[in-house]
Amino acid sequence: MKLIYALQDPDNPNSLAMKMRRARARHVTGLIEQIAAETGRCRILDLGGEPDYWRLFDRALLERCGVHITLVNPQAFEVADPMFEAVEGDACALEAYRDNAFDLVHSNSVVEHVGDWPRMEAFAREARRLAPRYYVQTPYFWFPIEPHFSAPFFHWRSEQSRARALMKKRHGFAERARDVGAAMRDVQHARLLDKTQFRFLFPDARHLDEKFAGLTKSLIAIRA
Repeated sequence: MKLIYALQDPDNPNSLAMKMRRARARHVTGLIEQIAAETGRCRILDLGGEPDYWRLFDRALLERCGVHITLVNPQAFEVADPMFEAVEGDACALEAYRDNAFDLVHSNSVVEHVGDWPRMEAFAREARRLAPRYYVQTPYFWFPIEPHFSAPFFHWRSEQSRARALMKKRHGFAERARDVGAAMRDVQHARLLDKTQFRFLFPDARHLDEKFAGLTKSLIAIRA
């Protein structure tokens, strides 16, 4: 259980989760610096992102690179920081934006939440369409600890078995479900991908494996 907590405690600056996030951030920083060197600025579309995530990055570097971040989420919210713009929208259907409207599309642990396979394909098409460069990360299906429910092997069980478990007690970020309907909504809210699926969605990217204890924990796609 200590291992699970270490992996799933992003608020602890010394946790393994936070160390892994900082390591991922270095990939994004490299892309930002490349773009700024070419254009003098960097317009980022963060699909499903929030301002708090960007605290991982050196604020002075972001300002020096002329970074502006558009955050797209299903629900609108207020953000006071002028570096950000929060937009209500469906990351799988962003017709309001023209092709290559941004310099970089960024997505951290979102594609597994957008819905079934056709919506994942639509999400990937938008990520690939809206900027010349993109960075997409997602948890790996074959890593034994499920990141959303903080339970080993949980995601390898049937949906029915997982729903029954959620009706008995809380698992990770999911509260104890009041009925089977709520349990199934929680179960289907996260659909982890394997490498074949992820590479099909992002065929023009360089693919990296984020490792923990010799096992692939997350998948990363970068088009630079």
